[in-house]
Amino acid sequence: MPDLNQVKEAARRCLQADPGSHGWDHAERVRRLCQHIGEAEGADLQVLELAACLHDICRAEEKASGGVLCHARLGAERACRLLHEFGYDPETVQRVSECIASHRFRGSGVGPATLEARVLFDADKLDAIGAVGIGRAFVFAAEVGARLHNPEIDVLKTSAYSREDTAYREFSVKLRKVKDQMLTATGRKLAERRHDFMLAFFERLTREVLGKE
Repeated sequence: MPDLNQVKEAARRCLQADPGSHGWDHAERVRRLCQHIGEAEGADLQVLELAACLHDICRAEEKASGGVLCHARLGAERACRLLHEFGYDPETVQRVSECIASHRFRGSGVGPATLEARVLFDADKLDAIGAVGIGRAFVFAAEVGARLHNPEIDVLKTSAYSREDTAYREFSVKLRKVKDQMLTATGRKLAERRHDFMLAFFERLTREVLGKE
């Protein structure tokens, strides 16, 4: 009988060198979201648990290549090798690999084709929004040396990885679009609530920075 703990430990080792915004904590949150969405949608929870644990195991390689390599494709290949090594059956391995390979889908090419792949896609994107998404955005801003908030400039005219690459810029450029990318009914409901929270948060942040609260 395969041991899930072996999979988790292998994933942790792969994610050790990754920054906090995409480390093991992220994989754990995605795993919990997969369980929640998967139960509601009637998906295979074993496939989802394995895919969530392993979906980002090749991010370090993608980063080292400057984005030339795709962590989703590489991760799917590495996950296949690991799961075969740990004794999982070929069908499960294939289904997990399909989930991982398509979780980075951005609107072109072959997207998530199975229910489990769509659930993983939604869970991964959901972890980028809401209260957790705001927290991750501030972690990333600190990593690149960005300021807290600057409501006096048009963030859409600023550059990534600059002093103006704030959490609010991340919301304006990327995070506000996430709710419209969901592929499951449960994911859409969760995304709407998380989106509304982000809107309210950044409105209040602006008021406070301007001394209006």
